[in-house]
Amino acid sequence: MSMDLTASPRAATELQRSAEALLAHLAAGGTTPFALPRINDVEGYWLPPAIEALMAITAGEEALEALTRAAQRDERRTALFLCLALAVAGQGDRIHASWLGIAFGDLSAEGPVTHGQRALWVAAARGAYGPAGKIFVLRKLDAVAVPAKVDADRWLGSLVPSEPAVVVPRSFADFPELAEIPALARPAQAAARLARLRGRCAEITAPRRPGDGSRTPAASSHDEPLAVLRMLVGSGGPERPMGTLTSHLLDDLSPGADPDLAACALHVVAPIVRRVAEELAQATHLDPPSTVTIPILGHDVVLRPEGPDPASLASAEARIGAQGVPRRPHQWWPAYAALGSGAVALLAAFVTTLLLLVAAVVLGAAGAYLLHRARLQQEADEQYVASQLSELRELAEGAVWALHEYAREAAEKEKAAATDLAELTRLIRRGPRAA
Repeated sequence: MSMDLTASPRAATELQRSAEALLAHLAAGGTTPFALPRINDVEGYWLPPAIEALMAITAGEEALEALTRAAQRDERRTALFLCLALAVAGQGDRIHASWLGIAFGDLSAEGPVTHGQRALWVAAARGAYGPAGKIFVLRKLDAVAVPAKVDADRWLGSLVPSEPAVVVPRSFADFPELAEIPALARPAQAAARLARLRGRCAEITAPRRPGDGSRTPAASSHDEPLAVLRMLVGSGGPERPMGTLTSHLLDDLSPGADPDLAACALHVVAPIVRRVAEELAQATHLDPPSTVTIPILGHDVVLRPEGPDPASLASAEARIGAQGVPRRPHQWWPAYAALGSGAVALLAAFVTTLLLLVAAVVLGAAGAYLLHRARLQQEADEQYVASQLSELRELAEGAVWALHEYAREAAEKEKAAATDLAELTRLIRRGPRAA
């Protein structure tokens, strides 16, 4: 049972100050000068005998009597206090195996993870209790089935976020619009995601050496256990909101998370990651569609394995011929009008006055010039249409060859995906031991 210290505020304040000083001393690794003041026992309250037991354990002395008194008053808080305090002090190997079980309690897939459970989880993942402590916590986590309702994309989004919306293969470099066709986009996207997933799993499970910069510094590694210890002794302020098992695992798997926590989280969700990887590997298999329709020069063309569809190509050519040249209904009229007026003036010059002969020559020259310019414009329009038609056919043929090249590239990616899947499975089997 626990005693309400509000009945004796002075005793509560002195006890909290002593406990806080002890925690600061432990967090400093015992390097700061420290003399624990005398702590008066408070009837029914677990903390004074727990502190007494902690001091005896860290000094290598007998602590059974103090442990018994503290456990009789509040067994769970006593076990949690000792496990976390010894972890902060760097003496986690001194805990008794039963203390972890009492302190950790039971996990629930739907319910929140308590701050004490999370602190023990963090300390064990970072090796505070040695291999046995890490195995204990991993078994506790494994015993809880990760909710199946969590979308696989959430796990992928946590492991490999910021994925490109469209993956453009090398073969589609000149035709990126082909990479947006769902039937062609899925294999490339699946292969890219699987490769990134393998890389992230390799990063998580890679062995780390001291001083390589991948571990959390010792000071920050005590943050979670210290916060819970301060709450236990009554000096930590209000409790923070508790997270669920799934939310903690998602956070631990994200890039930039603590590598030890990431290794443990990957071990827990290994069946999900393996299943997702197998689905991605299967999705890399290309079932090429019998026809593909893409816009070329603004006109839809149907592509088949043997080449562009003749009917759709002819339709596109007809539209280019109809739309490629602007309509000029009065293109020839000025030339014909000038030539006709020149002819009339010439006839009139013989009947009336020779002065009209000059006008006839001028009008004839103007008509000839306008006629020549109209013919040049007509030739330019015809050349433009011909170049558009040639480019249409060339691009259509190139798109068909790009599809054939993509089929060969997809076969290579499918083989690479099988290799990625095998390597990812091997990495997952290694688990967090390598870290």
